[in-house]
Amino acid sequence: MNSSHFSITANLVNILQRNIQEAIINIENGKISRVAIKGEENKSLPYMLPGFIDSHIHIESSMLIPSEFARLAVVHGTVATVSDPHEIANVCGIAGVHYMIENGKQTPFKFNFGAPSCVPATIFETAGASLDASAVSALLALPEIKYLSEMMNFPGVLHKDPEVMQKIAASHQWGKPVDGHAPGLRGEAAQQYIESGISTDHECFTMEEALDKLEHGMKIIIREGSAAKNFEALYELIDDHPNAIMLCSDDKHPDSLVEGHINQLCARAVAKGIDVFNVLKAACINPVKHYKLDVGLLREGDAADCIIVKDLRHFKVLQTYIDGILVADNGKTLISSVPASIINAFDCQPISRDQLAIHENEYPKSEEKIPVIEALDGQLITNTLWLDGKKENNHWVSDTNEDILKIIVVNRYHHAPIAKAFIKNMGLKEGAIASTVAHDSHNIVAVGVDDDSLTKAINLLIATKGGVSAVSNREAITLPLPVAGLMSTDDGYAVAEAYTKIDTLAKAMGSTLSAPYMTLSFMALLVIPHIKLSDKGLFNGDTFSFY
Repeated sequence: MNSSHFSITANLVNILQRNIQEAIINIENGKISRVAIKGEENKSLPYMLPGFIDSHIHIESSMLIPSEFARLAVVHGTVATVSDPHEIANVCGIAGVHYMIENGKQTPFKFNFGAPSCVPATIFETAGASLDASAVSALLALPEIKYLSEMMNFPGVLHKDPEVMQKIAASHQWGKPVDGHAPGLRGEAAQQYIESGISTDHECFTMEEALDKLEHGMKIIIREGSAAKNFEALYELIDDHPNAIMLCSDDKHPDSLVEGHINQLCARAVAKGIDVFNVLKAACINPVKHYKLDVGLLREGDAADCIIVKDLRHFKVLQTYIDGILVADNGKTLISSVPASIINAFDCQPISRDQLAIHENEYPKSEEKIPVIEALDGQLITNTLWLDGKKENNHWVSDTNEDILKIIVVNRYHHAPIAKAFIKNMGLKEGAIASTVAHDSHNIVAVGVDDDSLTKAINLLIATKGGVSAVSNREAITLPLPVAGLMSTDDGYAVAEAYTKIDTLAKAMGSTLSAPYMTLSFMALLVIPHIKLSDKGLFNGDTFSFY
């Protein structure tokens, strides 16, 4: 329905006034021209709400360019995102940020991008670009840039690093909020971090941490993505602090985006007895107010950014409108795919099996035990384990019986020594998996049971200049991601299907993780405690130093 003037009769959900009334909503030239209240709620009619907003997401993690992400998201009632493009910025710099903005403009969807604050995330890894305070300030001056993206360098904030403080000051100068990223930060340190002018955090994984940050004036974004799942720990905050809570997915793979988005979190919250108006305030209202988004809230004169849902329990989306344009109807997207260019940074030669060997003297150990990364399903944090490794011919090797597997990180930007370590809980019994989606520098990360499989999985990605791969005893599959080694330009549903196939193979090879590739992608993210592997070596996230 692209008519310039039409009306919809539905139960109008007025979230701010906390009432539901039957109404006729007139939409003219993309805006709500008149709301005529007819009477009390009519349960035979569907419900009209403002559209859902993902309050913190990296579009790149969907493996889809923005124009394709939009096609899938609108089906679930999402009309806007608050999107941090630091994944592509770590690969392609400012050119990558502009790529996301321009591609996003090809659809009616409301992308709200931030200026990446931490490129590279740390000095202990190799990224494809660096954005200093001057570059960040230039981005913040753009009208398309709505905020300073998550300030992951919380030690820099606490120690008042000049570059870090300049970036925060530039955002405040433009009247734009600063997003936080401070997992586990509590007490005086959290207070100091917040008082520097940082207003949100999406990294809380315990109620105690979230309450501590709320007490100091921070807003909490409850995250439920493909890897990090914090909803169960934090959902009660929606009722207890309704004006200070938002919802996000942070990182969402294409298969789970096909299944649902913020609508799923609304349904789960209501099922747990959370007040529906508070739920919708977190999903629809609070992000618009906090980030000053150009997204309508069902008031006369607002942009007609609204959704029609069957009920306020399951939130099955019947229709989605953005600026009065019908963009999804009964589970089908009405947004067309658009042609897209390729942008990338990749200079990596094929590796040999011998390069992956780990001699017993070149790996850290303590009293004959070696450090092992413990991956945790549904969490980004990892634990440090000191375990008995397996040796063959004076070399440390994978031990499938104990689920201690070799993990590899290969620098994708220039020739360099290969980083090697061990990881537990990936669960593979055969073969290897590899990915160039490896936060935040997006080097090649791989886990496998033997060096032949690892070599093959890594070289498959070098051949395609990015993607995800799986190598079993019977087959090898690659999903190419030519845009920065992060995203495909193909139809979003086709990418989701291809990803499901490769994810299924990884699980058939033994992985018991709910999202093995998403978990793998965070094993090089040094700013999340406690132990990770960068392209430069095994990293202690507690001391912020290499082993």
